[in-house]
Amino acid sequence: MLSDIEIAQQSKMLPITQVAAEIGLNADDLELYGKYKAKLSMDILRHLPNHHGKLILVTSINPTPAGEGKSTVSIGLADALRKQLHQKTMLTLREPSLGPVMGIKGGATGGGYAQVVPMEDINLHFTGDIHALTAANNTLAALIDNHLQQGNSLGIDPRRILWKRVLDINDRALRNVVIGLGGPKQGVPRQDGFDITVASELMAVLCLATNLADLKQRIDHIVVGYTYDEQPVTVHDLGVAGAITMLLKDAIKPNLVQTLEHTPTLIHGGPFANIAHGCNSILATQTALHLADYTVTEAGFGADLGAEKFMDIVTPHLGQAPDAVVIVATVRALKYNAGLALRDLQIPNVTAVKNGFANLHRHIINMQKYGMPVVVAINQFDSDSSDEINTIISLCQALHVTAVPTNIWREGSRGGQQLAQAVLTATQTTHQFKPLYQHEMDVKTKINTIVTQIYGGNGVEYSAQAQKAVRLIKQNGWEHLPICMAKTQYSFSDDAHLLGAPRDFKIHVRDIVPRLGAGFLVVMTGNVLTMPGLPKQLAALKMDIDENGKISGLF
Repeated sequence: MLSDIEIAQQSKMLPITQVAAEIGLNADDLELYGKYKAKLSMDILRHLPNHHGKLILVTSINPTPAGEGKSTVSIGLADALRKQLHQKTMLTLREPSLGPVMGIKGGATGGGYAQVVPMEDINLHFTGDIHALTAANNTLAALIDNHLQQGNSLGIDPRRILWKRVLDINDRALRNVVIGLGGPKQGVPRQDGFDITVASELMAVLCLATNLADLKQRIDHIVVGYTYDEQPVTVHDLGVAGAITMLLKDAIKPNLVQTLEHTPTLIHGGPFANIAHGCNSILATQTALHLADYTVTEAGFGADLGAEKFMDIVTPHLGQAPDAVVIVATVRALKYNAGLALRDLQIPNVTAVKNGFANLHRHIINMQKYGMPVVVAINQFDSDSSDEINTIISLCQALHVTAVPTNIWREGSRGGQQLAQAVLTATQTTHQFKPLYQHEMDVKTKINTIVTQIYGGNGVEYSAQAQKAVRLIKQNGWEHLPICMAKTQYSFSDDAHLLGAPRDFKIHVRDIVPRLGAGFLVVMTGNVLTMPGLPKQLAALKMDIDENGKISGLF
């Protein structure tokens, strides 16, 4: 079979104006970025049809090095709903970050015959949204340091500045830096650091904002640091919210592209789920819900991270809960969670599937706690045996959950038709959304609820810094904010090596960072990093471009 990029390069894309026409948009509603990409104009975003379609959330078990294919299933499901079941369907996804693209994770445009295109553009610079966020973030950083240099009238303590510079690449050497060296004219010396752009609060703000005015208000509320007497300093205090918002005036507009089978797709925003809330923009999802009868969206990493945050952070802002949740699982990922080595995952082993099912089981139960109908998508690989597939189906049936084998990667929408039918049926069932916790609860109670009810732990340990952060949060009246856990994606615990469905462990909280612009509190656990590093065997080593501009090796 051809590689992903070969399939994408041989595909016949429709002009984006033709894709837009299917969902009732015309050329005046678009801002074209070439022939196959467009941004939606602010005018159409303000005048959407009075229509509310159904929402389908795709999540997965904890990711493994074997890969689960969650984006591939999301794309194939949307294609199957539209092309095989003839439903008016749209897809909303996050934008890829260059860090994982060049590193080890890869891109975020699906695979095989379930991809969004043009995949090279989307996985590289796309329409420049992430670059705009990088520029806006670093402009704010420069303005903070200029304030220190020009007399520091606000009394900002250089040791307590929260706002970091960012770069959209994995670069461990920039995690901790010292700036301002070289004498009085070179700035105020202080310790600083870089995050990856998708971990910036501005990314979260962009993805939760509903319009330009809301975006500016959220930026105004961002806490950039503290004074010497530990009073919070905001962007409002610096008086630069307008300038920062101005740099994001185009980035706030959702991007319209298409799948290989021409399903209209909005790709917008890209926060990671292990260090942020992990969902595409509310604007994109709301727009799709107004334009289509069914919207398929995806939450980052496993259901313990992206899906939990979608339910507890995104849903209240979106004003609509999912009508069904799809959990993606694979035979080989379950065997990995049972403790098998990567080299043994292709060997049939029903016992290992049964043992690894504990991970999927917990994710199913967790989503049902929110009152959600659940469907399991078994993303098939050539090495899967029928006994292994049937084992998963039977174990899910015992939980009154439908599990459907899919062959989307190889067959596109045809390989997802059965899944699409099961999901369509699930969206018709009676259900009632139930939040996991009430925002009015105190911070520690909310954190403990997530740890015990979602992760399976039995308590939380707080560092001295985290205890101090809790006091500051209470002192400043921020306790009502929802919780955004920053945690490894590979385990329910904060130990990436603790696979399966561990119980009775402690989550270790080292700090809690207020993100008032985004409207949540980031709880830093374990050793999760907001600036990843590159691996020894990185994807960039396989990439190339020829004299005609044709790219190879991009997956």
